[in-house]
Amino acid sequence: MAMNLDRFTAATVNLYNLQLPGKRMNPGQQRWTQDEYDRKITWLAAQLRSLDADIIGLQELWHRQAMTDALDRAGLTDAYDLLATPANGQRIVCAALVRTGLLRGTPRWVDRFPDAVRLESSSRTDPQAPAISVSIPGFSRPVLRFQVALRDDPPLTEVFVAHLKSKLPTRVDDERWYEEQPSLFQPHLTAIGAALATIRRTAEATGLRVMLTEVMKANNTPVLVFGDLNDGQHSNTINIITDQPHYLVGESRGGADNGLYAAQTLQEYRDTRDVYYSHVYDDLRESLDHVLVSEQFYDNSRRRLWLFDGLIINNDHLNDDDHRATGSSDHGQVKVRFRWKPYR
Repeated sequence: MAMNLDRFTAATVNLYNLQLPGKRMNPGQQRWTQDEYDRKITWLAAQLRSLDADIIGLQELWHRQAMTDALDRAGLTDAYDLLATPANGQRIVCAALVRTGLLRGTPRWVDRFPDAVRLESSSRTDPQAPAISVSIPGFSRPVLRFQVALRDDPPLTEVFVAHLKSKLPTRVDDERWYEEQPSLFQPHLTAIGAALATIRRTAEATGLRVMLTEVMKANNTPVLVFGDLNDGQHSNTINIITDQPHYLVGESRGGADNGLYAAQTLQEYRDTRDVYYSHVYDDLRESLDHVLVSEQFYDNSRRRLWLFDGLIINNDHLNDDDHRATGSSDHGQVKVRFRWKPYR
C-alpha cells in the first residue's frame, strides 16, 4: 500500500505493566484483578483514540492479547499493525502500533549488544584511574527495530523503541557476597544498588548508540527513537544516545549526520516556558520519556525532510493518587507532530 504523507505524528507510551488479569509480573508486584484490568483497558483505549498517532512506541507490555483488547475497546483494530510478537506474558517487551500501510519489512527485537560494545579500559592514559571492565552482554528489555515508509520515495525511516534500566536500585541482598558479610554491606544497599542500575542503564545506552551509528553514519537515513529511557534530557545516558549534536537557530545550515535531536529541546525553542515532565516520583517531576529524531526531522538541518510541528504531553493523569484504581499509567505520553517540508 503506497503512502505519501504530508504530515505525520509519533508518540511514546509506557503501558505500566500491561499484563492479562491474574498473570504474574515482576517479583513483588501485585497481579491485576479482572476489574483492575478492565479499567486499564478502558483507560488505555481512550488514550489511544485521543493520541491518534501514526506511530506509537510502547513500553512495559507483557502480553500481546492485552494490547489487542485495548485496540478492540478503542475501535482501532483495523487502524494499526500491532508489533508485539514476543509479548507472551513471560517478560516485559517493547512494542509498537504502526498505522496500517506504513510498515515495511519484518520487525526485529534485539536482545544482545552489538559486537562493537566493549566497556573495558586499562586506564593507561590516566595512571591514577583504576582499570575497569563491565560485563553486560545485552539489554534488560529487547530493543524493537522496524522500518516505515512515510513517503513513496526512499529512503525508508528506521524506528527504534527502547526501555532502558530504571533508576530503581538493583536488589543485592540475596547475592552470595552480601550474605557472607551482611553487616558490611547492609548500610550501603541503596548506594550499591543505584550504582549497579546506573552502570546497566549506561551500558544499554551505549549498546543502543552503537546500533544507531551503524544505521545513521555517512548516509541520509531518517531515524526515530521512542522510549522510556529512564533519564533526563541532559543526562549522560541521553547524551550517549544522541551523540550531543549542536542546535542551530536560523537558516537550514546545521545538522549532524550521526546525531539525534530531542523533541523536548525542539519544543523548548517554540516555548517561553519549559513545563515538560512525564514522570513523578516523590514529588520530583522528570522527563524520562523521549522522542529523539535524526537530522532529517530537524528544522535547521541542510538535510531536513520533515519540519518539527510541535510537541504535546498528556500527563494530567500523573496526579492520580492510585493508578491501580483509575487504570492510568504512571508515565505521561509524548506526542510529536511533523510536516513534509524538505529544505531544498
